[in-house]
Order: sequence, then C-alpha cells, then structure tokens
Amino acid sequence: MTDVLLTEDNAGVRLLTLNRPESFNSLNVELKEALLAALRDAAADDAVRAVVITGAGKAFCAGQDLKEHIELLSSGSDMPLRTVEEHYNPITKAVANMPKPVIAAVNGTAAGAGAAIAYASDLRIAQTGAKFLMAFANVGLSTDSGASWTLPRLIGYGRAMEMMLLAQPVEADEALRIGMVNQVVEDARATAEELASRMATGPTFAYARIKETMRAAASEGLDEALAVEAGAQNEAGGTADHKEAVASFVEKRDPRFTGR
Repeated sequence: MTDVLLTEDNAGVRLLTLNRPESFNSLNVELKEALLAALRDAAADDAVRAVVITGAGKAFCAGQDLKEHIELLSSGSDMPLRTVEEHYNPITKAVANMPKPVIAAVNGTAAGAGAAIAYASDLRIAQTGAKFLMAFANVGLSTDSGASWTLPRLIGYGRAMEMMLLAQPVEADEALRIGMVNQVVEDARATAEELASRMATGPTFAYARIKETMRAAASEGLDEALAVEAGAQNEAGGTADHKEAVASFVEKRDPRFTGR
C-alpha cells in the first residue's frame, strides 16, 4: 500500500485510513486504486473478520479530487470518463459485497463519493460535527458510487432526492434522526473499532449471509427474497459457528465463534 492509504490490523479488525488530510482525503487515482486493492485484500483474508474505514485529519472523505480531475480533463486524458467504471463502481461493490462487516467511522465531512462509501458500509458511526453532502449537482454531474441506490434505502426517496438536488449538508445529529447513521459519538474511530472488535469475534459466515439476504430483499420481490433466505439459512446452518452457538446455549455458556 502507498502512504495515501494506511492499513492497520488488530485482533481480526482491519482499519483502512484514507490518508490525504491536506486535501480532506479527496479521492485521486492513487487513493482510489489503493483503496480498491485494500478492500479486495481484506475480503480474501480469512484473518480479517471486520473492516473499519475512516479518514485522517478533520475529514472523512471529500469525494473526487477536483484538482486532479481538472488537470486530467485539460490534458485530454479519458480517465475522468473511465473512473466511475474502473474505480467508483468496483469500490462500492467491494464494500457492499464484503463477506464480513464494514463500519464507516465518519470523523468529519463526507461528500460525494466519500459519503457514498459510508452509505455502502454496513454501519455508520458519525463523529460530533460530521457532515454529509451530496454536491454532484454543484459541479454539473450526476450521482455515482451507488449513492442513488444506497442513500434512498437509508433515508427514503424524498429526502435523498432533496439532498441530491439542493446539495445542502446534513449535520450529524440530523443524520442520526433520519436514519442515515447509526450513532453520533465524540470519537468515531474509537467507537467503530470497539464495535468492529466485538463483531470480529462473532459468526463471520452468518454476517456474510445476512448481508446477502438484505441486499437481495432491497431489490427483489418477496418470493425471490424468500429463496435467497432459504439458501443462506441452509448454508449457515451447516457451519461450525451455528453448532457452537447451539451447544453453548444448551450448556449455558458464551459461544466461541471462529468465523467458520
């Protein structure tokens, strides 16, 4: 990994820190490629059982690095036209499809694609003073990074459309009230790491199947959702973690999950 992204492991938790604080962790090509590689690596590493994404400095992520964007447009590069398919879409899929919990520790402003990364995460812990901004319209662009799919499912179509069209920031407390975030705390990273540490000792395979069923239910009909649930439940029912959970219940002790 390059220094634009910091990676730290602790007892099954992988912490990914966007590390361009001088530009509010805006996403240049280097950071997008580093983040995508890190997410794919975390997904494939059985030792990683929960992931936390946060930002260095005062911001979580300001979205696309517009300075680099302008330079690339001026140079005639086609990268600005390719970055959605090559970077943003794969990053969103890597977060949403991660076979383990992903927690966004939103330590400051999250805008555009940066906010979308948080929306794609399974849980969002916002720090007091954090803001969410969907400012695509302000720069003459449409939505990307899955925000048109994830945000309405968090806060509803009407409120999501308001954020998209008016490009007005939503403060952390309001984000909590409308269901955009799960908690507002003084230290988002510490709270997210504590929560991730707890989940890293949980039934990782079952978490993955829960994510699978929830994604299916968000876009499929009842019959299709029931079919996905049935398949996921059959798979989870054959795991060592399920057998351990049942045994621990009968023996009146805490379960010892291994993630298998």
